Amino acid sequence: MFRIRKTVAAILISAAYLIFSSGDVWSAETDEPTMGDLDLDGSVTKSDAEIMLSYLQGKIEISDSAGKSGDLNSDKQLNAVDFTLLKRILLAQSTTHTDIKGEIHSGFATFYGGGYEGGCAMLDPISKDDYWITAMNLPDWDCARLAGAFLEVTGELGTIQVLVTDLLPEGAKGDLDLYVDAFPLIAPAEKGKVPVTWKIIPLDSAEDAPVSYVYKEGSSEFWCGVQVRNHRYPIEKFEYLDAKSGEFVSVERRNYNFFESKDMGAGPFTFRITDIYGSVIIDKNIPLTPDEMQIGHVQFPL
Repeated sequence: MFRIRKTVAAILISAAYLIFSSGDVWSAETDEPTMGDLDLDGSVTKSDAEIMLSYLQGKIEISDSAGKSGDLNSDKQLNAVDFTLLKRILLAQSTTHTDIKGEIHSGFATFYGGGYEGGCAMLDPISKDDYWITAMNLPDWDCARLAGAFLEVTGELGTIQVLVTDLLPEGAKGDLDLYVDAFPLIAPAEKGKVPVTWKIIPLDSAEDAPVSYVYKEGSSEFWCGVQVRNHRYPIEKFEYLDAKSGEFVSVERRNYNFFESKDMGAGPFTFRITDIYGSVIIDKNIPLTPDEMQIGHVQFPL
């Protein structure tokens, strides 16, 4: 077994050398790669740790883009501290519940006249010209876990795409409460309540734009509420990098779709965010601006 593992490791190292000794291979339009993604494939996996370890052992060279991606503590060096942080990212991924992409859910759909203003997801303002919206049942809402999710909903008359902006407290698992004008697109309005299926799909506005952040009113260095927006898939976990310990700290999510902490400080922040499928992004140098939305630098992979 030891010989087999050594052979596999040698193949991985050789492959990494071929990739990274041939020059800069970062091909994304942005200059900000996914932090921790040394092989530049859009996600953080075990292979990234293997590449970093081989580099630290002097076995391979890597491109500038890969080095930038691996510099997790932003000190412009790639060293053992970054390797430790990368291992923590992978550990967080392995202990996080992940959903299955494309999973089909079933339930019943009704309709109501709200959701564009004052929804429980607190995503105002939302334009009726941009999205149909829906309220989500309490079990699937799961303390705002599916707030801001983009769904494909299918009924007897067809399929529509909707944004989850509100909560349906009385609904059973799988149930949706669509905006009144959206309901007739999937079923006759006179039926009032109909069976539907739905699945989570990538948010269309995230295709060519990074995630963004909204701070809750009253946020300061002494208390801060952060909401993540324009995320390709729903958010599972939100963390910030503690400047003193050098470790990422998980932030509790409220049912109204804000992550709140008394310990984040004055910023600027480094955020680590995990989606429901286990993908991880790290966003650096995000200032604390309670009066305006902050545009980030990264986005979840497809």
